[in-house]
Amino acid sequence: MRILIVEAEQALGRLWSRHLSRAGHAVTLAGDLESAIVSLSDEAWDMIVLDLDLTDDGALTVAAFAEIRQPDAGVIFVTSQQFFSDGSIFALSRSARAFVSRNTVPGDLVALIEHNEKL
Repeated sequence: MRILIVEAEQALGRLWSRHLSRAGHAVTLAGDLESAIVSLSDEAWDMIVLDLDLTDDGALTVAAFAEIRQPDAGVIFVTSQQFFSDGSIFALSRSARAFVSRNTVPGDLVALIEHNEKL
């Protein structure tokens, strides 16, 4: 799978990237809204791992842009907040496949992505 990780905390993004790469996935890391939009404009993605804590509501902008440019790409939202814990993120993004905590073990993130690949 081709996976775009949009994560402001670069160390965390690199950690996820390493785990996904070891599992055989092609991964690109974007650290902000601008680089995510460029990546979504220039390349095709199967899955997007998206930091909901991007500044200026950047995550919802990225998700909306992805729905237009990459309608077949799923989005896994990652956050340290409890704001969308009621599942309302699924009403805001039709591409949403999962909503997980920033503390999710990298191996679990890999498993979640690979499960979604089979759907």
